[in-house]
Amino acid sequence: MRGVDNSMATQSKTLFEQFLAPIFSHLVDRDALLRLRDSIDWEAGVARFTNPQVVYPNYYKISNFHGIKNGYLNVDAALTYDPITQYVLPPGETWVRESLVKAINGEPRRILDLGCGTGTTALMLKRRFPDAEVIGLDLSPQMLVMADYKAKAAAVDVSFRHGNAMATGLPAASFDVVCATLLFHETPPAVAKTILSEAFRLLTPGGQMLVLDGNQRTLRAADWLSTIFEEPFIRDYGQGNVDAWLGYAGFERVRTEDVFWLNQLSYGRKPLPVAERIEQPEGDRSAESAETVPLAQPA
Repeated sequence: MRGVDNSMATQSKTLFEQFLAPIFSHLVDRDALLRLRDSIDWEAGVARFTNPQVVYPNYYKISNFHGIKNGYLNVDAALTYDPITQYVLPPGETWVRESLVKAINGEPRRILDLGCGTGTTALMLKRRFPDAEVIGLDLSPQMLVMADYKAKAAAVDVSFRHGNAMATGLPAASFDVVCATLLFHETPPAVAKTILSEAFRLLTPGGQMLVLDGNQRTLRAADWLSTIFEEPFIRDYGQGNVDAWLGYAGFERVRTEDVFWLNQLSYGRKPLPVAERIEQPEGDRSAESAETVPLAQPA
């Protein structure tokens, strides 16, 4: 396995390679990662999760996410994602992810975690809503192998599925909650908008969409953050507006709030049918109207 500090594939050293990678190499227990790698049958696991009908978008195949060659279609990415992520989500990874989990209203029956990666948020969702069916979907079989390993080790019942969040192939109106954590800054904005349209299709009327990701306002104000984190689409993401993207996809009650200074949580709801709106008390309709953001062409 390549070390965290030499897994980059660039011709000249970036800020990440010069400053952050050496720090991570001291923080991450390399021997523990090697033992974990050797304890998993990666070939069998990848074969088990790989859906031969999944077509990888071109951007996904050629992008070096986190500076790792071949991005997430790589065992190294699956092994190093958790050890590194815990240090780049201030004030704490669990606290940041819990902001999404705690923002979910009611008792959803089915929850879909798009771009679930190594399954950290999916496991938290299942622990928070033990009676709900939680499904994690990701384009990387390697990440899904790690997610499944973690779920089994924790005895948490989460299903993981290989698929494209832009076209999941799942039935329409089949989920009460759809969420995406740390996904959109790793996609071109057009892909993010397509994912939100697919999420809208998948949600039941009144269903909730939650997006936890980098704080777009902070990224615009502090461009050096985009330089340090080797993410090919982070600048485009920072120039966008998740609220506008949600509104354009058809969601209402759209809002975004800061999660510390580096992240943000965006929320939207799929509208109820007109007949059900009419049946609501007048006060409820007024509140709904006040929170609804008019549709606008997204940035």
